Amino acid sequence: MSTNDNDFAALGIAPELAACLSELGYEAPTPIQQQAIPAMIAGYDLLCQAATGTGKTAAFALPILNRRAGADNAVKGALPTALVLTPTRELCMQVAEAVHRYGRPYGVRTLPVFGGQPIGRQVSALKRGVDVVVATPGRAMDLIERRYLKLNDIDTVVLDEADEMLDMGFAEDIDTILTSAPADRQTVMFSATMPKRIIKIAERHLQNPQSIEIPREVVPEGERPTIAQTAYIVARPY
Repeated sequence: MSTNDNDFAALGIAPELAACLSELGYEAPTPIQQQAIPAMIAGYDLLCQAATGTGKTAAFALPILNRRAGADNAVKGALPTALVLTPTRELCMQVAEAVHRYGRPYGVRTLPVFGGQPIGRQVSALKRGVDVVVATPGRAMDLIERRYLKLNDIDTVVLDEADEMLDMGFAEDIDTILTSAPADRQTVMFSATMPKRIIKIAERHLQNPQSIEIPREVVPEGERPTIAQTAYIVARPY
């Protein structure tokens, strides 16, 4: 095993997962991964504040996948065991693809679920059996209400970009989904900001969470930031 493998393995990640990360070009854990991965593996609920682009997806995906280490991968349950909620379809697809790539050693079945896509295909996939569902809250609620997405076996729920989901009006859906999931699940929230609305949701749904805060990167004067942001003003159609 390479030194890079050991960087992730030292966080408690199984050797085959660490080797997969090395093959994908991951050189060393980011600060959010260094703190969140061991805490999730230990079973803690987490309330994490970290900016976009800090490596949050791997920070929650790897512990979810790590639970399959040593399991009989030939035996797969019919119901999902992990649910990741994201604010947009773009992030939903991005997270699902990452979970799929990380989970290759275990053949993890990952399903992105979002609006604007034929619901029939999503229903068919759920009927065949899925391990990890990555969903926007609205479509997740739709499938739950139709009893196609069943949360009985869910042991981990992740809220990715929680502040954005609240800004988009998904607070009620999030409350309903978290209330419907098993009480003994692990709940992890990631948010770039930590407004009172996020704290209130955490108080209602997280059990003795560990708080993790990754300070925003301070770019020295004269240097370019690692993340470039661009805004486009688009006229509203009439």
